[in-house]
Amino acid sequence: MTRLKKLLVIDDEENMRHVLQSLLEKEGYSVTAAENGSTALELLDKSSFDTILCDLRMPEMDGMSFLKQAHDRKIDATIIVMSAYGTIDQALETIQLGAYDYISKPFKPAEIIFTLKKAEERQLLRRENLVLKKEVSRTYSFKSLIGSSPRIRDVISMIEKVAPFKSSVLITGESGTGKELVARAIHYAGPRSASTFLAINCGAIPENLLESELFGHRKGAFTGAVHDRRGYFEEANGGTLLLDEIGEMPQNLQVKLLRALQEEEIRRVGEQRAIPVDVRVIASTSRNLAEEVARNAFRGDLLYRLNVLPIHIAPLRDRREDIPLLVEHFIQKHNRTHRLSISGITPAALTLLTESPWPGNVRELENTIERAMVLSETPVLDVPLPGEMSVPSPATPPKTDDLSIKRNTKILEKDLITRALAATGGNKSRAAKLLELSYPALLSKMTEYGLK
Repeated sequence: MTRLKKLLVIDDEENMRHVLQSLLEKEGYSVTAAENGSTALELLDKSSFDTILCDLRMPEMDGMSFLKQAHDRKIDATIIVMSAYGTIDQALETIQLGAYDYISKPFKPAEIIFTLKKAEERQLLRRENLVLKKEVSRTYSFKSLIGSSPRIRDVISMIEKVAPFKSSVLITGESGTGKELVARAIHYAGPRSASTFLAINCGAIPENLLESELFGHRKGAFTGAVHDRRGYFEEANGGTLLLDEIGEMPQNLQVKLLRALQEEEIRRVGEQRAIPVDVRVIASTSRNLAEEVARNAFRGDLLYRLNVLPIHIAPLRDRREDIPLLVEHFIQKHNRTHRLSISGITPAALTLLTESPWPGNVRELENTIERAMVLSETPVLDVPLPGEMSVPSPATPPKTDDLSIKRNTKILEKDLITRALAATGGNKSRAAKLLELSYPALLSKMTEYGLK
């Protein structure tokens, strides 16, 4: 990004304007001078400046009046105030009116240059931050949801409808369908887009730590709590919190979550004082929570509180017409990411992808495309796709005279875990999602079956 060098000097003393213009032009700044605030505003109507050096005591319009006018007109330049008669109270007042810094006259050349360099760094950071925010917003907007099927259009329509409101949203769908992407799209399409978005996987954190992660804790609340800590609710205050895999949350915590949602306040572990929070909560799950409620594994009152605005994402096998668009999108994406030059895919390979069952949904499709692109020796992906994942037929217990449900269930579980790990390249977190298990439960079963 280019340096910010366009500068406006406002001072009623001609000699001061000349000194500053001469000094700063030697430093590479493009300097324009004005004798008072009124003239400066006329210049600002015709042109923009990165930084403004403004004296306080001037005829016609003084520095304070100029600051107020600049604030009302939403002038974006960084303003530095100068004065030979200033007091601490006056300096504070200029900062409150929007000035970046205050310099007392007379000043040394090095002082004014140092202050300008600091202002320049601040402006660059602000502009870079705006660029990043725009990029993030574009990446996670509902327009980034790829597909033309009626089902994906329904999801996009729902995002547009629910984004402006604070009401809780429950996103359902199989693992890999893009539930977090939808949650982020809701956040960035709504009024909280400039605030924090946080996501916590309720199944990936041990039960004894989950309460602390959500609500925070006080120093000494438990072994290892060596200092006060804010939880996800406090960190997301003013923004959005995604509770991913909410169906994995222990029932004792479901009660506390329900209270936090109803009262809009939380209590840190080990603390009685309630802390008010303003958080939009979005929950997601690959489970059927109505069935979980029926078997007393999930609280019905919490489900009703979360399921105010439901959004269901259909599995990829039910919207195969979206696969060609997704393939094109992933090729473009990973060309940029890996600096590749894959130009497309053959009809035969695209047919193979379109007809595959995709138990891992969009995530599995993207992983397959990325792997094929990295390993491809030609600019066009073709059959067989390099590193193509063969999709095994559903596992069945071996034919045997052993009719024990318990022993045969273990054989089936081990086979399914092995296949899930193979499908995700050994990524246990992704495998847990495919299996609809919590991460700790998967680790426990891997240990039980001797799987690495």
